[in-house]
Amino acid sequence: MSLPTFRGSRTPVPDSSSGSTWTTTSEWRRQSLPVTLPEDWPGLAGGLVVVAAHPEDAVLGVGGFISRAVAGGVPVRVVSVTDGDASHPGSRLPGSVLAARRVRESDRAFATLVGNPGGVAPVEVIRLRIPDRTVGSHERDLAERLIPLVAGFALCATNWREDGFADHESTGRAADAACRETGVGLVEFPLRMWQWARPDDARVPWSRALRVDLTEVQQARKERALSCLASQIAPLVPGRDDRIPLPPEKLAYFRRPFEVLFR
Repeated sequence: MSLPTFRGSRTPVPDSSSGSTWTTTSEWRRQSLPVTLPEDWPGLAGGLVVVAAHPEDAVLGVGGFISRAVAGGVPVRVVSVTDGDASHPGSRLPGSVLAARRVRESDRAFATLVGNPGGVAPVEVIRLRIPDRTVGSHERDLAERLIPLVAGFALCATNWREDGFADHESTGRAADAACRETGVGLVEFPLRMWQWARPDDARVPWSRALRVDLTEVQQARKERALSCLASQIAPLVPGRDDRIPLPPEKLAYFRRPFEVLFR
């Protein structure tokens, strides 16, 4: 097995600590959308595996795609690289407790995505428990661990390798290496990109993009799944001014009736 030499992030991304730098969904409406993914796209026929840096990344980026796959009888596996223990720097809540909460929330979200909110989701979830925000230092090991986890699937969806966040990019590169080793098809979903890029931004590879249109049922299920992510969309402690990773301005990117994948 010959894995590539991994590099660090090269995407120049502006400081997004202030909402004033975010690109709004209304601004994104000026960007002509990529071609629609065909309803009978054969890429899903042999199964879908999603490799995601954090517990809720798969819900945000490809929740509707997962719902579509399960509805079509396609086996779905989600590999969560980290448990997300570092999403609230400085919080008095221990990282282990935060990670356990995010895992429970994402489990409920996956069940909701496939229409089984009160039971076990027919989505296999594997958690690798690499420490949050350290994926870059584990890239080669991660790629090797992913090889048997993606093998046999027709398609892998993973974080975009130029998303502007280190864990996302490292996860995407490791998944790409594993897919090339196993011959599995690869698509990537952007998350942070919606925040820092602008319409017609030359850094966004629209020529390689596909749009996944969601049915009303898929969109409603994704909306309910997003509401399961309490630790990311509301203060950790009610009434306390804790940092909210996904305030309404960011959550709006993932509430649209479509998702975007890069081939």
